[in-house]
Amino acid sequence: MDLAWENAEQNRKQVDTMLRGFKEETDLILLPEMFTTGFTMNVEQNFEEMEGPTIQWMQKLAARKKCWIGGSLIIKEDGSYYNRFVFVNKDGLVGEYDKRHLFRLAKEDDYIMEGREFLRVQLKGWNIAPLICYDLRFPVWSRNRKAKEGLAFDLLIYVASWPSKRINHWDALLKARAIENQCFVAGLNRVGNDGNSIPYNGSSAIINHMGEILEHQVDTAKILHQTLDPAMMLKYREKFPFWMDGDIFEILI
Repeated sequence: MDLAWENAEQNRKQVDTMLRGFKEETDLILLPEMFTTGFTMNVEQNFEEMEGPTIQWMQKLAARKKCWIGGSLIIKEDGSYYNRFVFVNKDGLVGEYDKRHLFRLAKEDDYIMEGREFLRVQLKGWNIAPLICYDLRFPVWSRNRKAKEGLAFDLLIYVASWPSKRINHWDALLKARAIENQCFVAGLNRVGNDGNSIPYNGSSAIINHMGEILEHQVDTAKILHQTLDPAMMLKYREKFPFWMDGDIFEILI
């Protein structure tokens, strides 16, 4: 999306318009980082609460499309502001993740409270982990944990406002996260210019467990649609069980 600066209502309408002609059945729709406002630090003027209009809108959209909706927005809770990714379905909130790594170059850490919990949710047998933008640069936090069933997640999501001038880092790190975690990666980045005249060219991508690009889009606001099949990924993990030799570690927060 080319996000309207600090205009939640206009951005919600933009999503409705884009999806109006989208007739494909889908299980999950993803929206960019701070999709209601753009990447603004004017948090006091642009926050919402968990019972606010955008969460209610997401729930109605999920019911209409018969799927989950996920994206991040500025949430105020207990007196603090969060860059929060939310999963919503027709019944309401499914899961929430607060951005762990705050982008100090934009002074995000001066306004936003860091998250402390990694999130994993299940959708139709898929284990899914959502992360936000700058989290991509930190492979320890993004690392696929060992679980009883093998690996903790099958799909790693990054929603972002990642500037064009560093887009080669975004492209390279998305592939790296897919390869090292032996999972699918969906990287969703905005396009256009924000209210600070920072340009974004998207480079949104869907990447498989071997680092191969399945879908890629630059510059244009457009819906990327891909059906993911876990069979090849699971066979690859079995044939090349690199994950079994991964280091065991503890993250101190």
